[in-house]
Amino acid sequence: MSVRPPKPVDHDEYLARIPANQRAALQKLREQVRKAAPGAEECVAWQMPSFRVEGRLLVGYAAARHHCALYPMSPDLVQEMADQLEGLDTSKGTIRFQPEKPLPAALVRRIVKARLAENRVQGPIRR
Repeated sequence: MSVRPPKPVDHDEYLARIPANQRAALQKLREQVRKAAPGAEECVAWQMPSFRVEGRLLVGYAAARHHCALYPMSPDLVQEMADQLEGLDTSKGTIRFQPEKPLPAALVRRIVKARLAENRVQGPIRR
């Protein structure tokens, strides 16, 4: 019987569980997102570290067996930015990269700013 580890409670706990090379790459990515969206709240969504603004998810990140990934939470954005993502391993809502070759800070900033703009159009989540 396989036992799944408990869901991480925050970004620090998630990062503590992964190999050092991935931890370093994702910590750098975390800092880039925080710099691009200083008011974003850190949270855990779908068992991965994520950021939220006014109740709406902004981006998330995770480590996998053979790569790291940024999740823009917007398949439309990945498609719209296809030319800027050329040469990277992408799928509908994922941008994968190797820990030793992290995403450029300028690209992360553009993705976060584009997501902030998308979320502004939708407005805050009313509870």
